[in-house]
Amino acid sequence: MRAALVLSLALLASACQLLPADPNRLKPNQHYRVEWIGERPLIDRSYLSLTLGKDGKAFGHAGCNRWFGDYQLQGSTLHIERIATTLSQCAPSLMEQENRYLAALPDVVRWDISATGQLQLWPASGAAIRLWAEPAPADELE
Repeated sequence: MRAALVLSLALLASACQLLPADPNRLKPNQHYRVEWIGERPLIDRSYLSLTLGKDGKAFGHAGCNRWFGDYQLQGSTLHIERIATTLSQCAPSLMEQENRYLAALPDVVRWDISATGQLQLWPASGAAIRLWAEPAPADELE
């Protein structure tokens, strides 16, 4: 009887590992590529990203510079703070976009996943930062 119980629990545990991860939750160390900042799409061929590390550190590309900061995640609430960047300069339009992104991140108060699978980071008011999950580039792997 005890052997049957142990076997049943082992089968149940292995079956649970085969279930897909919850698509409606943020995954630690998942890389996200920004598509929109509020009401505006990104400049063609520009690259902005966000990764939430397992250690409470957030980081990514801001378009011209790398950025990094701290985050707190509880349920559907998300706060990103103490953001710092590298100090490169780019074309004025890219710098303006980068500044909008970096200014929008600390305003985020909650997140959700849209019906199309897009991560949306919502400020207290206004339109969301919209991102798509993707594999991390080699320079962002830990």
